Order: sequence, then structure tokens, then C-alpha cells
Amino acid sequence: MNLEIETQIRECEARLYTAMAASDVSELDVLIADDLLFVGPTGELATKAMDLELHRTGGTQFHEFVPKELEIRVCSENVVLVAAKIFLSVTYLGNAFSGDYRYMRVWHKGENGWQIVGGSASATV
Repeated sequence: MNLEIETQIRECEARLYTAMAASDVSELDVLIADDLLFVGPTGELATKAMDLELHRTGGTQFHEFVPKELEIRVCSENVVLVAAKIFLSVTYLGNAFSGDYRYMRVWHKGENGWQIVGGSASATV
């Protein structure tokens, strides 16, 4: 069972990376839960609506997106924790950033399938 869930999450993560890099708002809408709580690299709290709006308006633009590591912990048949290390080159609200970032995500399987309900991102050193 855990291997099946881990495979599903790897597929969801791959879909997420593609959607983030392309600012595919429709796909992000499917993968992110309506009640998402996400803490960004500067400590700001973001919601799904805020994230989708940034992608929709070009406030977030990924120039390079290179996954480096992916750790998955299956907590239950409905909850999975993911730690990902990704090299990013991104423009966020007009400011350019690049470097390695560590993402923590909480995936929950509900009536809409696997969706991200929580997470955070921080720059690595």
C-alpha cells in the first residue's frame, strides 16, 4: 500500500513541478486544496487564491526549475509528507531570485483526490 501511495505522490509532484514552471493555473487549481496554508521563504502566509493569482498575473515566473531531491513519508492512506529540494531561478513580484530551496508539503487525499493542504519553502545554505 505504501509503495502505491508513494508512486501516486511522485506523479502528483511531477505534475506540480510542470504546472509551477508553466504557470498552469488550471492544473494548479486541481492540485492545491481550497484551504491551503503555505509559508513562503520570507515567512509570509499564502493561500491558494493568492498563489493562483500570482501565476495568473505573472507575479511569479519560473525561469529554471530543477528538482534535486524528493523524500516521501506516508503517514496514512490519506496523508503524506513530502520534502523536496529544488534549484529555482524565479522572478517574484519583480525581484529575481535563484538558488536551492527546500519545500515541505502536506498532501491529503479527499474527495478531489490528492491535493496539497499545507507547506512551506525556505532557501537552503
